[in-house]
Amino acid sequence: MTLPAPVSRRSFVVASVGAALALGVSSQAQAQAQAHARGRGPFGRYGSPSARLDERTLYVHPGGLGDHTTVQAAVNAASGSGYTLVIAPGTYRETVSVSVARTEMTWVGASGEARDVVVVYDNAAGTPKPGGGTYGTTGSATTLVQADGFTARDLTFANDWLRAEHPGISGTQAVAIKVQGDRSAFVGCRFLGHQDTLYADSMALGTFARQYYRDCYVEGDVDFVFGRATAVYENCHFRTLIRDDLTGAPYGFVFAPSTAGANPRGYLVTGGRISSEAPDAYYKLARPWVPSSDTTARPMLTVRGTRMSAGIDAVAPYANMSSGFPWQDQRFAEYRNTGPGAVVSVLENRPQLTSSEARSHTREAYLGDWTPWKGC
Repeated sequence: MTLPAPVSRRSFVVASVGAALALGVSSQAQAQAQAHARGRGPFGRYGSPSARLDERTLYVHPGGLGDHTTVQAAVNAASGSGYTLVIAPGTYRETVSVSVARTEMTWVGASGEARDVVVVYDNAAGTPKPGGGTYGTTGSATTLVQADGFTARDLTFANDWLRAEHPGISGTQAVAIKVQGDRSAFVGCRFLGHQDTLYADSMALGTFARQYYRDCYVEGDVDFVFGRATAVYENCHFRTLIRDDLTGAPYGFVFAPSTAGANPRGYLVTGGRISSEAPDAYYKLARPWVPSSDTTARPMLTVRGTRMSAGIDAVAPYANMSSGFPWQDQRFAEYRNTGPGAVVSVLENRPQLTSSEARSHTREAYLGDWTPWKGC
């Protein structure tokens, strides 16, 4: 996706939404102290290496009190299906990859507070690779999950690459996490970045990966929730950021789905909210991404029961990414949204579902025989 220039703001790993603190402020020692202050050890209620919950539970601690000091080392040690990683409070500055063979894996933030446990790195699409070339959008991901059955609770996934610090790099996509596996669930997690924060995708064009996000927080600016997965975002908070590098609207787009044409289900946002620190009407709700690798894509997004702040352009909430694939030809719809950003003033600019149509746009319809909300 094409992008505008640098931004000076860094707002990751913060105690409250919108505070502008550098990433290092929430240090490992501080996060651990917070957890201990709540009357818990470094692994909370999840045992410890000396009191292991079961043989497939591994403990990660940055100071050496667990089985491993990095998340990737623990992933590598989980050489089969059904492992649980209990991750102690701390900032884990590393890239992490979960291969297709490591199915049914669970990551748990030990403190129960997502801001205490942070997995972060700072590659962008245009960042030079040590061996030559650049990382590209997928390669920029701090965390890559390709295995089916992945679950994460109470964790922060971040990419703190900033345009302002790299004015010579034009590939400014910087992914916090790319998720490709089927039956991937995230509960109480935070996803922090600027452009392309949360890449909800699948392993292949003909694979319809189902993903479920509940009670999560996502922030960014350009296309910061994107990809071709079948994804349900339930009770999630999406936050659009200020941009000091631009003088006019739009600053960016919340969603950029790239749903395969053969897939009957794309993105469903239900019971959520979209807030903004940008001026009124400086953000679009969505634009369709029809990638060059799949010009038959028909991006699909349904937003229902969601409150939108005035940061969303209520008059024209959708835009084109390419003139050859106008948003009107895609599958965008809304239903019973509220807030100043959801006001329907130009009906043709805001396609609305009927009550009858809305019955087929539910988490049950999108996720089929998979019921993660019952076990999360």
